[in-house]
Parts: sequence; C-alpha cells; structure tokens
Amino acid sequence: MTRAKLDKKPQDVAAMFDGIASRYDLVNDVISLGQDRVWRRAVVNAVDAHSGELVLDLAAGTGTSSESFVRKGARVIACDFSLGMLRAGVERRGGASRGGVTFVAGDALRLPFADETFDAVTISFGLRNVNDVDQALRELLRVTKVGGRLVICEFSHIPVEAVDRIYSTYLMGALPRIAGAVSGRSEAYDYLSESIMAWPTQPDLARTLQDAGWSRVAWRNLTLGTVALHRGFREK
Repeated sequence: MTRAKLDKKPQDVAAMFDGIASRYDLVNDVISLGQDRVWRRAVVNAVDAHSGELVLDLAAGTGTSSESFVRKGARVIACDFSLGMLRAGVERRGGASRGGVTFVAGDALRLPFADETFDAVTISFGLRNVNDVDQALRELLRVTKVGGRLVICEFSHIPVEAVDRIYSTYLMGALPRIAGAVSGRSEAYDYLSESIMAWPTQPDLARTLQDAGWSRVAWRNLTLGTVALHRGFREK
C-alpha cells in the first residue's frame, strides 16, 4: 500500500486511508483501548449542536463521528478526501445521504462549500494529516457562519515530560505492531506514530488557530493530554 510520509502529499495520505478503510474503526478501538468512544463524546459535548443546525464533520472517514451529532438533532455533512473511507461509510449506512448524514468528497484545503454555510465545524484526528494546517483552518473559518464554532480533536502531547517520553516509546514501538496485527497494514500506523510525534504542542496549536482568525481559542486535555480538544469561534 502507499505509505504516507511527513510531507503529507494529499494523494499519498488519501491512498493510505483508502487501504485501511475496512478496518479503520476497529483498529481505532483497539489501539486506544476504547478511549476513542470517550473522545467522540467529548467532541459532541464541545460542539453542542442543536436541532436544525448544520454541522461540517471534516475528515469524517466512515461517518462514525457524524452519527453522534445527528442524535443531537443536527444535520451533518461528513466530508473526507479518502474515497475508500467514504465508500465504507456509505455502504454501512445504506446510502450517501441517510438519517441526517450526507457524505461529500472534499479537500480540507479547498472545501466545496459556500462561505458561511455551517453553524459548527469539527475535525477529529484529521488536521494532523493535512499538509497546510494554516490553509485548512482558514478554509474552516470561511465556511463557518459568524457566531459559529470550531472544535478540533487531535492527538497531542502529555504535559509531564517524563510521562510523555514513556508514551512516545509506545507510539514508536508497540502501536504500529498492534495496529498492524489487527489491520494487516502496519506501515500506515508507522506514519501515525511519526505524525503524532511531529505535531505541535497544545499552546502552539492554539496560537496557530488565532493566527488563522479564530477567536476565544481554548483547549483542554483528554486522557492525560494524549489527546486535546481545541475550540474557537468565528466572530466576524
């Protein structure tokens, strides 16, 4: 399979996710020890979608995360640039637009939506895979209504350095082997480990959000800081 590198060429990243689509959700559950469900609930609570609102779930993959917003009464556009992931989601749900979720192929750097379309935008474990984070954040701002909000859930760094070093050993050693045993595609999870290690700290990402035009930026750590939720608002 194609193995993405830290230059994150879009065609390589998309092809890599196409190759792991069939077992993507299962592997996430295994390597996170079930914490991915806790993280999804935290995202849903942070987005706080209401009935009648339209939510963009970017890097939605198979749409597992999107379903949670529908249960809150929102309509959801599940957008991803991996056609393999989208196909898996469409097949599982029995259609491209069912039960409040509509699957749309799209690139985070050139979103196929008009200005000020969404009440809320969110991206979970996908911003790290974009090769121009600044542009992606500006695109998300463009398609968000004034007064709307952004929630990012992403792997991050444990604030206690000694503990973070132990976690890094797991990331670079055990995680690819465990994920490879479940998915049969360990090379994709070598990239996962490398991209997490290279990802900015929580304060650095917060500054990047502010520079892209988001206001009232804040974050909180989940699972000791292995994952962090960032939130911002479009005020003008």
